[in-house]
Amino acid sequence: MTVSTQSNPDAIEAERLRVLRSFDILDTDPEQAFDDVMLLAARICDAPVGMVSLAAGDRQWFKAGVDLPAIGPAGAFCGHAMRWPGVTQVRDAALDPQFADHPLVTGPTGFRFYAGAPLIDDQGLALGVLCVFDSRPRPDGLDETQLMTMDVLARQVMALLERRRALRERRRSDEAATAAVEAARQVTGKLAESDARFQAIADSMPQMVWSSRPDGHHDYYNARWYAFTGAAEGSTLGDAWGDMIHPEDQERARTAWRTSLSTGEPYEVEYRLLHHTGSYAWTLSRAMPIRNAEGAVTRWFGTGTDIAEMKRLEQAKALLSQELSHRIKNIFAVISALLALSARQYPEAKAFARAARTRISALARAHEFVRPHTESSRPSLDGTTLHAFLRDLFLPYDAENGEPRVAVSGDDADFDDQAATPVALLFHELATNAAKYGALSVPEGRVSLTTRSQGDRYVMTWRESGGPALTGSPQGAGFGSSLLALSVEGQLGGGLEQTWAREGLEVVADIPATALAPRRAAGQLT
Repeated sequence: MTVSTQSNPDAIEAERLRVLRSFDILDTDPEQAFDDVMLLAARICDAPVGMVSLAAGDRQWFKAGVDLPAIGPAGAFCGHAMRWPGVTQVRDAALDPQFADHPLVTGPTGFRFYAGAPLIDDQGLALGVLCVFDSRPRPDGLDETQLMTMDVLARQVMALLERRRALRERRRSDEAATAAVEAARQVTGKLAESDARFQAIADSMPQMVWSSRPDGHHDYYNARWYAFTGAAEGSTLGDAWGDMIHPEDQERARTAWRTSLSTGEPYEVEYRLLHHTGSYAWTLSRAMPIRNAEGAVTRWFGTGTDIAEMKRLEQAKALLSQELSHRIKNIFAVISALLALSARQYPEAKAFARAARTRISALARAHEFVRPHTESSRPSLDGTTLHAFLRDLFLPYDAENGEPRVAVSGDDADFDDQAATPVALLFHELATNAAKYGALSVPEGRVSLTTRSQGDRYVMTWRESGGPALTGSPQGAGFGSSLLALSVEGQLGGGLEQTWAREGLEVVADIPATALAPRRAAGQLT
């Protein structure tokens, strides 16, 4: 491999120094092999002085050659030769502007001739030179045989360096191998002890424990898994775990697992797992990735928790809530029927009964949205806008002549059933409080509800007027305030501000526009 000349010079120099230091040659004692090459070069070139010079940054160090104090600095000559391929010659240094004033030329040594062959490694990096000096100028330079010899001997120096490094690395490798064998023996013992400890801990856990390779291949289950499922040991390794899941839940569980494998996100899914009795039991399966220092997933560890009892309690609670809600709904129907019956018995109360039935019907519809639902019983709001929903919700508070006492105006918005509950809770609570203590508690009181679309936000402003004068905000936050905050901040993801002005309460709910139709927003993202 050859180092590109287009590379960063600093990077090239750093790599060159790294390679040079890898030979561990600097500041070592003289060695006969290097001295022999240097002497042979000087003899062949008929030169009195020969050297093997290595460039270590600003320092020129000689592995073989004459006594350094006597020769002085040679870095300028050797650095010049390192920049060019082949043998570089300075035929008469006294006539060369680059070297005429050099101490080796003007000083006692009086060198006039120089020839140097660079020491090139297999990356094309020049580490130093094999060179000769002569006090005589040589206008004709070296002959062809001498030039070829310098090239060959420079390669021989590199071969000696490589051999020296290989022998050192072999010694280190042998020492390391011996140490590794001993370390492996100790580690094997510790791993066996650690494995036994992990096995004991995993088998004593009440949960099912499993692990997987990064590719999703399950390679371990604890004893609890086999006791719960009744599967033969080892029969669910690999991808066979999916066959233990209820057929209706398999695709959902496998899809969630594939997603976690591709993203590295934690895995969590509920499914029905085959029990050793032959029935299926609800299980919560979770897994977390184990990552190395670079962040790559090296293993997954997971647990399976029996949640059958929790599911039964949830179902019982939901059934109870639905039964209670159904009874409340029946109460609305009974009251409405009683009013109709009383109106027929007392014709003079017919107008009152009709107004009361209208209010009760509206309250029943509002209750239909805020009561607990199953997926099949949940009411549909397809085609219903927010304003239509709110006007229906406020019907019970209309005046005797049918005039709305809560006026809804401004920008209408799409609306779906996921937003119905928090919106109904919010404005039902505001209207109820207004009917008890605020503007709707007196005949002349009114409420304006203004809605405004502002980019990706939707602002709803409830403003009461004509009611009893307010003397300030309540001393503490009651259930109603908590319910308002839960509806706007917790469920709609917005902000809520309340101003207790003397002329009436003002409430501003600032929510994301997508909060009113989350199903549609989710559909646009997929």
